[in-house]
Amino acid sequence: MPRWLIRLNEYVPIRYGAWFLAFVGLLVSGVYVNLGGSEWWLIAVFAGLVLVGFSDVNQNSRALLRNYPVIGHLRYLLEFIRPEIRQYFIESDGEAAPFSRQQRSLVYQRAKGEPDKRPFGTQKDVYAAGYEWISHAMLPTRIQSQDFRIQIGAGGSSCTQPYSASIFNISAMSFGALSANAILALNGGAKKGGFAHDTGEGSISRYHRQPGGDLIWNIGSGYFGCRDAEGRFSPEQFQANAQDPRVRMIELKLSQGAKPGHGGVLPAPKVTPEIAEARGVPLGQDCVSPATHSAFSTPIEMMQFIERLRQLSGGKPVGFKFCMGHVWEWFAMVKAMRETGIWPDFIVVDGAEGGTGAAPLEFTDHVGAPLQEGLLMVHNTLVGLNERHRVKIGCAGKVISAFDIARMMALGADWCNSARGFMFALGCIQAQSCHTGHCPTGVTTQDPARMRALVVPDKTERVYRYHHNTLFALKELVQAAGLMHPGEITADHILRRVSGCDTRRLSQLLRYAEPGDILLAEKGQGPWSHPALERFWIKARPDSFAL
Repeated sequence: MPRWLIRLNEYVPIRYGAWFLAFVGLLVSGVYVNLGGSEWWLIAVFAGLVLVGFSDVNQNSRALLRNYPVIGHLRYLLEFIRPEIRQYFIESDGEAAPFSRQQRSLVYQRAKGEPDKRPFGTQKDVYAAGYEWISHAMLPTRIQSQDFRIQIGAGGSSCTQPYSASIFNISAMSFGALSANAILALNGGAKKGGFAHDTGEGSISRYHRQPGGDLIWNIGSGYFGCRDAEGRFSPEQFQANAQDPRVRMIELKLSQGAKPGHGGVLPAPKVTPEIAEARGVPLGQDCVSPATHSAFSTPIEMMQFIERLRQLSGGKPVGFKFCMGHVWEWFAMVKAMRETGIWPDFIVVDGAEGGTGAAPLEFTDHVGAPLQEGLLMVHNTLVGLNERHRVKIGCAGKVISAFDIARMMALGADWCNSARGFMFALGCIQAQSCHTGHCPTGVTTQDPARMRALVVPDKTERVYRYHHNTLFALKELVQAAGLMHPGEITADHILRRVSGCDTRRLSQLLRYAEPGDILLAEKGQGPWSHPALERFWIKARPDSFAL
C-alpha cells in the first residue's frame, strides 16, 4: 500500500471510503452549483448518502453498517432480492444452496426474533442419498418448558458441586480470538438464558466475568490463567480462578476439532495488555500453546491430574475435551479410569468438521475423526463397560439447528455445544478474515474501532434469542416424536435415505453397543461389537498412550 494511502487510512479508514466520497461529492457539487451549475439534484443525492452514513455509524443493530457505512447496504440489498437471484448466485451449478448459507440464515432469523416459518415445503431433495429426518408419533406429547437440563457431576465421583446445565451451550472460543465486545455479548446472553459459556483455552478475562454468566473454564496445554513463569501448571493460580463462583465446570482440553495435535502461537504484537492479563503471560512475547501437556504423560497420570483439579476447585465437575484420534489412546484412557477408579464427570467430543478459527488447510480437511465416529466410539465404549452412567457426554462440531441437537442425542450425546451458531448470532458473516484482525462485524478483532461496531446490548439479546428459539424448536420436535425430553431420542427415531428407493434407521446403519458387551468379550463370552475394539482394546495400556 502506498505511504500516502497508509497515512490517509489513519485519519479516514478505507472502509469509510464510500461515506468519505459522499462528503467530497457533496462539497464538489455544492461548489459547482454555486458557480452556476443547475444540477441541484446532485446536492440532494450526495447529501442523502452523507445522512445515510451518519445513520449507519450510529445505529446499533447491524455491525457491518457501523464498520462499512453506505457501501455495506449492498450486502443487504443482495440479501433482500436473494430469492429472485438464487438461481444465478446460489444455485448456479444446479445444486442446493451451501449448508452454511442455509444454517446462517436460520440463526439470523432466530437471533433477531423473526419468524422461521417457510412456505412451499422443504427445500431439501427428500429423495437424495443422505437426507435425514426424525419420525413423528401419532400421539404427540405436550411439554411445558423448553429449558431442558442435565445434571453433570452426579456420577459417583468426588464432585461435591454438581452443575445443572442446559443441553445447549456456547462452545470454546477464547478472548483474543474473539473481541472483548463479542465475549461480553456471549456471556451476557448466557446469563440471561441460563446456559453456559466455555471460555476457550485463552482463560478467564475480565469480559467473561463482568456479565456474570456461567463459565466452563477450558484449560489447554498452555495452562493460561493457571501457569507459573515457566509455563508449567500452577496449583495456586488454578485454585484462585477455579473457586470463582462463576466458574461452574473445569474442562481439560486435549485437542480441538479444528486442528487436533497442532498447538498454536499468538504472535507478540497481538498480545495486548488485556490478553496478557487474562492468560498470565508476559507482554510483548509470543504466547505459545504447545501441542502436548506437561502436567501428565500417561493415561493414569492424566486421571490423577483430573482428580487434582477437582480437589483444587472445591469439588466442581471436571472433565476433558478431545477430538478422537488413535482409538487405542482413547481405550488407554478408559482403562486408566477403571484402574484408578477416577472417572471424569464429563467428556466433550469435538468433531473434525468443527472449528471457527483459522487452522492449517491439511488439518482442517484431513486430521481427526468426524463427530459421528468420535461420539459413537466414546458412547459405545462406556456402554460396553456398563459405566455410561458415570460420565456425561457433550459434543461439538457444526451443531446449529434443533435437528442437529436431536441427531447428536440419537448418537449418544447428553448435551451439545455450538461455536458457529453463536458467532452467527453475534452477526458473523463468514468473511473468513478471522486471522487478519480485519473482521468486518467486530467479532474476531482486537481493533477498537472495528470492535465498536458490535453493540453489546443488542448482540446480548440476539445470543439469548438464538438459544431460546432453538430450544423452543427442539421442544416442538420432541413433542412431535411423542417424547418428553431430548435425552429420550434414540437412533431408532432418526432415518436416513441411503438411495433413491431405500431408507434406514440410524440404529440399522451404525454400530451400537449393548450394555456389558466389552466385559463379556474380554472374558470370551461374547463377540466384540466393533472391529476397533477387537483389534486394539486388549493392546491398550493404562500406563501409556502408545500401543
